[in-house]
Amino acid sequence: MALIRTKPDSQSYTFPGFGSDRFPNFMLRGAGDLDNWHLKTYEGRHEGYVALKKALKMDPASVTAEVKTSSLRGRGGAGFPTGLKWTFMPKDTDEKKHVRYVVCNADEGEPGTFKDRAIMEYNPHQLIEGMIIAGWAMQCRQGFIYVRGEFKWLIDKLDAAIQEARDAGYLGKNILGTGWDFDLLTYRGAGAYICGEETALLNSLEGRRGEPRVKPPFPATRGAYGQPTTVNNVETLAAVPVILRIGGAEYAKIGTPNNAGTRIFGISGHTKRPGLYELPMGTPMDFLVNELAGGCSTGKKIKAIIPGGCSAPMLDEKDFDCPMDFDAMKARGTMAGSGGVIVMDEDVCIVEATLRLTRFYAHESCGQCTPCREGCNWLEMILHRIEHGEGRREDLDLIASLTPRINLRTLCPLGDAACGPIDSALQKFRHEFEYHIEHKRCYVKGQALTVATPAH
Repeated sequence: MALIRTKPDSQSYTFPGFGSDRFPNFMLRGAGDLDNWHLKTYEGRHEGYVALKKALKMDPASVTAEVKTSSLRGRGGAGFPTGLKWTFMPKDTDEKKHVRYVVCNADEGEPGTFKDRAIMEYNPHQLIEGMIIAGWAMQCRQGFIYVRGEFKWLIDKLDAAIQEARDAGYLGKNILGTGWDFDLLTYRGAGAYICGEETALLNSLEGRRGEPRVKPPFPATRGAYGQPTTVNNVETLAAVPVILRIGGAEYAKIGTPNNAGTRIFGISGHTKRPGLYELPMGTPMDFLVNELAGGCSTGKKIKAIIPGGCSAPMLDEKDFDCPMDFDAMKARGTMAGSGGVIVMDEDVCIVEATLRLTRFYAHESCGQCTPCREGCNWLEMILHRIEHGEGRREDLDLIASLTPRINLRTLCPLGDAACGPIDSALQKFRHEFEYHIEHKRCYVKGQALTVATPAH
């Protein structure tokens, strides 16, 4: 999928914190340039490791305070304040007995999401620099980049960039003469969606089955190998050098209150210019979809948008003007999630789309929690029945009774993620489900449905 960073044709819109004449470019600098990943390019064109040199002259607590001032929130989906998360690491541990770890979650497996891989492919040194700064702030000695198993080519590139940084004295023993040691390793997962959850990721990192842990204890006190650990997303860590370079207060001016900075949005589906757009938080969704991405690729009306990866509840046309930040999305009954924006035109069958999403979650459930393991399979079977002309009126009530028994009743949010698209689809597009059941054919396509055998 092409990477796109384009200035709007019209200067009528003012980006929060930037103005209409300046387009943000923090994360995707040099994207598309196959040589951009090298250390010499990062240092020569992108002020590479300037932020690290600044951070190493600061007290570690002051670095954390700068990140807190920036109002940076986790870009992996939860939107938790990054600086606050760093303060959870214990300060009074004996380094001889306790090794602290910083772990990068690069297990980008959310359907509709493809931003982190662009950072790793074109700007790996920005991620590495962010991890080193995070390691200094929390006084860690070792970092891991946990990469999704399918991203083999990215692991090769990350390993090469890590070696470049090590050869230049940015990693390893006595970094830049400070007496502080810190190193990085990549770790290739097996491609399980559940390993995007931080405790399942840590289990996998330790060579165990990738399934969530019971909390507490939380990773900050008992994480990787039983030691204090902080897990952050790729985009979150890549924002740290920007914050140290321009200052936390300046970074906080970008975007909207409590939703500072830029974010990479990956837009896909029925849009003329799909790809990655780096925008200030709070940019309206319809501006991204209609002006930057060119509107609907089929020339038809847009029916629904999933705004934050496939786990985010769908929005219909009355909410397409929603500002793209964590708080505004939550107020509209959805979430900013992973930043994957999926556009669906009026010919999309919502029943079929919901079935596809549910099938993914049923397949990716680790099976540890009964509500998720059994509930997701039941939801898939019921939706399969409706989609293939065997639906019954009581199926909609059955679905409505199942989702509350899954939501918030599992060790991790996978069950919640499975319920979000279903609940929103039934709330906003219930008439399509009813039409399927009554007429045995799709509401938008009008053709008869093929009665099929059950999904299980």
